[in-house]
Amino acid sequence: MAAKQETFLRRTWRFLKRLCIILFLLQLIYLLLLKWVDPPITLTQLGSLLSGNGLKRDYVNYKDMSPYAKLAVIASEDQLFPDHNGFDFKSIEKAMKHNQKSKSLHGASTLSQQVAKNVFLWQGRSWLRKGLEVYFTFMIELLWSKKRILEVYLNTVEMGKGVFGIQAASKQFYKKSAKQLTRNEAACIAAALPNPRVYRVNPPSRYVAARCGWIVRQMYNLQNDPDIQKLLQ
Repeated sequence: MAAKQETFLRRTWRFLKRLCIILFLLQLIYLLLLKWVDPPITLTQLGSLLSGNGLKRDYVNYKDMSPYAKLAVIASEDQLFPDHNGFDFKSIEKAMKHNQKSKSLHGASTLSQQVAKNVFLWQGRSWLRKGLEVYFTFMIELLWSKKRILEVYLNTVEMGKGVFGIQAASKQFYKKSAKQLTRNEAACIAAALPNPRVYRVNPPSRYVAARCGWIVRQMYNLQNDPDIQKLLQ
């Protein structure tokens, strides 16, 4: 009886080990594939569709995105994006100190972390998801370029209720392509990113209008940085 149980445990362990290896290789292949190919669908997009919020998206090439759109999300979400390796530890430490003292939680996710979450994972807060987010952030920083990370972010992030990506947002809010967005229009879309299902872009809600003005000022401050200039081309 003991021998049979031992054999069963050995076989189960071998099966689990092989399964883990197969899953690791599959996700690695997918990671490499997405270096050139847009993700077919994400869990967040699927969740939006199934929950009744709809799914509007229209992937667009990096060269067909307004430089203002690229600059606006960097200015609003991650001003150190060209310089870090996926994690902004100073902002993380600052957010942790705030969250210990306040009921209103502050995040400190970089654009890379948001891509890891939006493309490979699900929304929500848990240690499991956060751990996987760290892994996928490390991998895309290792395997993709900064331009590719920014391109995928701008194509997959939710920018309105059921509206995903800068092209769909541009058409939804301004009836034009992403390439034609002005500085102020791009800033208003970026201003709604903290809660795109609630904040109104056009006409802008009070919060979006105020934050849009701040983002525009940050864009002027950042636009001449050589590393950011490279990303806008």
